Amino acid sequence: MQQDHKRTLITTALPYANGPVHIGHLAGVYVPADIYARFLRLRGEDVLMIGGSDEHGVPITIKAREEGVTPQDIVDRYHAIIRDSMKELGITFDIYSRTTSDIHRHTASEFFRHLYDQGKFVVKTSEQPYDAEAGEFLADRYVAGTCPHCGKEAYGDQCEACGSSLSVTDLIDPHSRLTSAPVSWRETTHWYLPLQDYEQALRKWILDGHREWKTNVYGQCKSWLDMGLQPRAVSRDLKWGVPVPVEGAEGKVLYVWFDAPIGYISNTKELLPDSWEKWWKDPETRIINFIGKDNIVFHCIVFPAMLMAYGDGFQLPDNVPANEFLNLEGDKISTSRNWAVWLHEYLRDFPGRQDTLRYVLTANAPEAKDNDFTWADFQARNNNELVAILGNFVNRATVLTHKYLGGTVPAAGELTDIDRTMQREVAEASARLTEALSTFHFREGLREAMEIARIGNRYLQETQPWQLAKTDTARMETVLNLSLQICANLAIAFTPFTPFAASRLAAMLRLGDLSWNQLGSFDIVAAGIEIAQPELLFEKIEDEAIQRQTERLEEIKRTNKLKAWRPEPQAPDIDIDTFDRADIRVGTVLECTKVPKADKLLRFSIDDGTGTPRTIVSGIAQHYAPEELVGKQVCFIANLPPRKLKGIESQGMILSAASAGGKLVVIGPTGAVSPGSQVK
Repeated sequence: MQQDHKRTLITTALPYANGPVHIGHLAGVYVPADIYARFLRLRGEDVLMIGGSDEHGVPITIKAREEGVTPQDIVDRYHAIIRDSMKELGITFDIYSRTTSDIHRHTASEFFRHLYDQGKFVVKTSEQPYDAEAGEFLADRYVAGTCPHCGKEAYGDQCEACGSSLSVTDLIDPHSRLTSAPVSWRETTHWYLPLQDYEQALRKWILDGHREWKTNVYGQCKSWLDMGLQPRAVSRDLKWGVPVPVEGAEGKVLYVWFDAPIGYISNTKELLPDSWEKWWKDPETRIINFIGKDNIVFHCIVFPAMLMAYGDGFQLPDNVPANEFLNLEGDKISTSRNWAVWLHEYLRDFPGRQDTLRYVLTANAPEAKDNDFTWADFQARNNNELVAILGNFVNRATVLTHKYLGGTVPAAGELTDIDRTMQREVAEASARLTEALSTFHFREGLREAMEIARIGNRYLQETQPWQLAKTDTARMETVLNLSLQICANLAIAFTPFTPFAASRLAAMLRLGDLSWNQLGSFDIVAAGIEIAQPELLFEKIEDEAIQRQTERLEEIKRTNKLKAWRPEPQAPDIDIDTFDRADIRVGTVLECTKVPKADKLLRFSIDDGTGTPRTIVSGIAQHYAPEELVGKQVCFIANLPPRKLKGIESQGMILSAASAGGKLVVIGPTGAVSPGSQVK
């Protein structure tokens, strides 16, 4: 529950440095965190926003093995890509560091050692999956097998195809991803944090003290607590990570979910070596963790239990506003399938359009349920909202000021009922916007910010200053003054959401430092100053740019289909006599035409060596144009009973093979043979 506080510490989930960040990461964590940080800064609050790359863990070592490089090579590459692309998007970290830094290794080691020395761990020996060929224990992600639920390939912790959570023992025929050897089992010893020792304290803190948390966060925490907490391992048998800092722990590292959240502390230490403790241990600091829903248990159960175990005044988060998942064009975003919109590629393909992506991801944010990003919606929101509503109003107000007043801001005269109604509506929308941002409802807040622009457009339509310029100059000046004040309100309201456009608008209006306290007021732009020449805040996105993106996704779909292709299971055995009864022959295609009113059917006239052409109807029209097949030799089963298809008697079946891409390929001899020849 929110208390009075002097400062706010914002942390963002640490992305794995085994690839770039995509729109799912941005919508779930980084854009909402930046909106909140910018909002608090505009209110004059003391804010720190901490981020960094998670550079340990199995996904990184897998990527390194695949590329034949070291894990350090992988994290160096992707840390730079992530850091630079987030900065270009306008994510305002006070520090964006990494978990391979010296200060992090020291901090994580000290954290473990402190708990170890205080007797907070339990030691357990158990059998773990092992690759005898590689001589290594296998983390969950190093194990693959068949999912027992959907029958597709899955990892030892999850099936990406159907989304089921799994363990290695659930998999059918589990094998090592290192060598493809079957999984064996060996005993190993690890340190565990007994979460059950902190269950009552966690219940009191979450279930009694934070009923205001988002439903998905509160509900998931309650579910875990109601099931009863179990000890959780904090070490792993791996070569890449922070070494376990005790004797007898050779070849063991800190489990990434113990190591990574300590990165919030170590990154703060790196930024503020002399004053970091006030951000973590002062009760007047409010801590907010922005995460995705897959990280809820670690940030609400495991990490708080670690902080409780450590003691020494570490404060627990005041809120953990986790979002749901963002899908892409109706399909789950997947790094392994390359089914994503990658931030660094977006910035290359849409230069100068950082605000559009921020806007669309916020307008479509998966705050309460999974949501979907589509390129059509991206284009529509840019053209129909940013251009046609926000940009249109600002352009009209500033252009009219230059047209009739030479760009000089006029003084406001006596107000009418229309003016006062407009001011009240702006003030009310501003209040709703403030409430929405204060309670982490960023999508709702964006709607209220855009409502101010809608109010402005309605106001201009009602007052028509272009007509007043002919009949009532004083009234026109009042209308334009108030319109420019609405523009100033928009510069403030949109700073958290579209900071680049908001900054350009503030510069156009010759505004100095903005404050959230000014929002809703109508004396922001001083009368008598000359505003800058109008410039368009947003430009339309043309169909060609969207088509390039959709074509790229279609190509990725085709590639993934090829990669995922597996042969159909072999049919049951038959004896040789059964096979011999099938009379397979070679024929030459004389004619081939589409069957009317049948999308899949082609009608063949085939020279089968008998002197009388044979008619065969085959369902391959979606794979071949008829003219492609004329003159080709094909294999067909000659002794099937005739059957009618769309009123045509088909006298056999042409043989074809289903390729990995789903295309049917007609089977024929590699060299010319006489029509009617039997296939032996």
